[in-house]
Amino acid sequence: MKKYFIPALALFLLSACNRPGKAEKEYAVEMVPPPRESAVRYPAPALKPPSEKADAAVSENADINENAAAEKSAPVNTIVKDTSKKIIKQGDISFEARDVVAARKALLTELNKLGGYADEDNESIDSDYGRKEYTIKARIPAKNFDVFLDSVSTGAVKIDSKHISISDVTTQYIDMTTRLHNQKILEATYINLLKRASKMSDVLEVEDKLTDTRTEIESEQGQLNYMDKQIAYSSLDITFYTKQIQHETGTGSGYKFRSSLTVGWELLQDLFFGIISLWPIIIVLTAVIILIKRWRKRRKLAKQSA
Repeated sequence: MKKYFIPALALFLLSACNRPGKAEKEYAVEMVPPPRESAVRYPAPALKPPSEKADAAVSENADINENAAAEKSAPVNTIVKDTSKKIIKQGDISFEARDVVAARKALLTELNKLGGYADEDNESIDSDYGRKEYTIKARIPAKNFDVFLDSVSTGAVKIDSKHISISDVTTQYIDMTTRLHNQKILEATYINLLKRASKMSDVLEVEDKLTDTRTEIESEQGQLNYMDKQIAYSSLDITFYTKQIQHETGTGSGYKFRSSLTVGWELLQDLFFGIISLWPIIIVLTAVIILIKRWRKRRKLAKQSA
């Protein structure tokens, strides 16, 4: 009995010594700090960069917001930037030319060369002064106005009159451009209101205001276009003439025959109108003749009765 008791006691003591070590091991595992444990379990969500789709969506939303903000602020912040000087040149000139036909041809050639054109080209005969006249209303690019005026003056025999006016319309141009811009903004506002209107009464009211605004826009645009044309093209009214009417010349028999008929007709007209101009003398002579005839008749009757 004693022989078996000693080994059993040794085994019991050995087992008792091993139990505390196992408990320490289990305790060490359970006491692992939570932060380190969470870092091991959840690293991916904390450190994973955003995906490309998310970046694209964020960028697209940012662009949309920027565009919307730009559209809202553009009409208010837009300012007319064209403040360059606007000049309108106008003038007229009258002169005598040696040959009006050659002068007209030279003027039109020079006008075409400088990029201009003729609004009107008229020919007439001034009976009061006995001369042939030409009138040309020229429109010339503003940058070439002075060059063309010099060429016109150079070809004149004698300049009767010349007048040039220069008008600065910068302020009027800026005011007109600003009004047109504001009317267009108002038009866009009415269009947006028309899209959002739900009641028929609101729709009709907005359409009336939109029609009035568009009428104003057309009027302002027409005036602005006309001013642009005046600024881009200066105007010059040209009148030139000769002292005497230029007659046809020739040496043929046909020309002489026509000239003879013309001269004879003119003489007949002069004689007719000359006689008419002597009507007071004709009346007096007629009255004298009638009185003389009556006096002779009475004298003859007196002799017969005696």
